[in-house]
Amino acid sequence: MPLTALLALVLGLCAVPAPPARAAAAPAPPASAVDAYWTAGRMESARPVAVPGPPAAARPAAAAPVPPSHPFDGLPQVGTFFWTDATGTGRFCGGTVVRSPHRNLVVTAGHCLRSPDPRKYLAFVPQYHDGLKPHGIYPVERIYLDQRYYDLGTDGGARWDYAVVRVGPREDGARVQRVTGGFDLLPYPGYDHPDVRLIGYPGSSDARYPKPLDCSSSTHRYTSTDPAAPGDFLEIACAGYIGGTSGGPFLVRDIGGYALIGVIGGYHTGGDTPDVSYSSYFTADLLLLYLHAVRGDTPAAPRTTA
Repeated sequence: MPLTALLALVLGLCAVPAPPARAAAAPAPPASAVDAYWTAGRMESARPVAVPGPPAAARPAAAAPVPPSHPFDGLPQVGTFFWTDATGTGRFCGGTVVRSPHRNLVVTAGHCLRSPDPRKYLAFVPQYHDGLKPHGIYPVERIYLDQRYYDLGTDGGARWDYAVVRVGPREDGARVQRVTGGFDLLPYPGYDHPDVRLIGYPGSSDARYPKPLDCSSSTHRYTSTDPAAPGDFLEIACAGYIGGTSGGPFLVRDIGGYALIGVIGGYHTGGDTPDVSYSSYFTADLLLLYLHAVRGDTPAAPRTTA
């Protein structure tokens, strides 16, 4: 997308009114509380986010050789959300710090945080690995999802499977981007990229304190053949991206280091096999969520039924 067109789009979005006011969310816990709760043992025992609904029919695996993935210690800008669900079970999902005026925004998959069930101790740990919090822990303040994703669900709304999350400062008052740096958020990136870096946190009991996976591969356009999950998605082949990698970033090189062009999710909440992953396509809809998050508007929420 040409820079002039992108600037015009952003200026146009600035005139968009805030979403309708809804009941205020419960205040975020202080950083000290989430830091005390998320011990190494609790982070290690957390499980991948639970996605509602029956398993989708799998697509045939790609016939071409699949690029391998390998564990590493991660990047400062990429980390993990941790929380406890209504049953007290620890859950996790990936996220990426993006550049923003207030240095406090993280992008993840919408299905990670769509559930209306109560969450406790929800926080972001940049570069989580080996049970460590190398850059501290940041409590979540607000979650911005597209209203259509709430209304249509994870399949019908698969085109909007992304979320922008505002996080509070860590215990010493430092904001996340100030500590870790951030990546550019790139809308309308195109589908065909020869060299994309895919990072994800696998949920596996095979190793304690698992490290994130890293892989480089190409992306292409995938047009869904499932009428229940319509849309066009980024598709990438990388080996071993099992449950838990949801929300992990698709990264391309840019003049500032990397730009974020996708997150694992979208088609069938990220794919049906460990070796092929998907992302919703980033459009002005994501930019609008980003703008609402920057302004601190009241987020969309599941509609209440009479």
